[in-house]
Amino acid sequence: MQKNIPDFYNDLQKIYIKIWDLLFSGLQDRNSNLHLPVFICGKDEIFDGRTVVLRGVDKKAQILWFHTDIRSQKIKILKMNPNGSFLFYDKKEKIQLRIFGKIKINYQNDISKKSWEQTIHMSRQCYLGEKIPGTQTSMPTSGLSDDVDNFKYSIQESEMGYKNFCVIQLFIKSIEWLYLAAKGHRRARFEIDNNKEYWLVP
Repeated sequence: MQKNIPDFYNDLQKIYIKIWDLLFSGLQDRNSNLHLPVFICGKDEIFDGRTVVLRGVDKKAQILWFHTDIRSQKIKILKMNPNGSFLFYDKKEKIQLRIFGKIKINYQNDISKKSWEQTIHMSRQCYLGEKIPGTQTSMPTSGLSDDVDNFKYSIQESEMGYKNFCVIQLFIKSIEWLYLAAKGHRRARFEIDNNKEYWLVP
């Protein structure tokens, strides 16, 4: 049986502090379990989830964000229903976070431009494909030309990828926390809009 119970076990305020500590760790540490969350969006009978890279965390403004291709299927879905959620799980900490919120698509604006300028040479490769992500092909392919596939392009040449680049921001409306413990699981919900916090049955 689990012997050492963390200080946040029965304390909502400490849980909330822990949530943001984990999110910042996920942003800053590539090896963190929270660095690659699942992002989920949908409309009517179309629901889809995919792993994304956590690219931004703003506790004061209650925003999380990631980068994607403006041509991707998720953009079409988000234009129909601008709501989404992140699913995080830290195996070591035994903590799950489900974060729900309103989506803003940043394309060809100050936010996308700033993020693009901070995107390194290697990462820009993702946005240099000529065909739309998800396009059916007759053979296995990365969707990139040989030069791009082998990083034979300059930082100046990579600028053409900006036309396909966008930043998806999630403005947090609520956070659900789940901590798995042999002594007894703990679950809580934080409603950002209503400034409410309360326990849930796990």
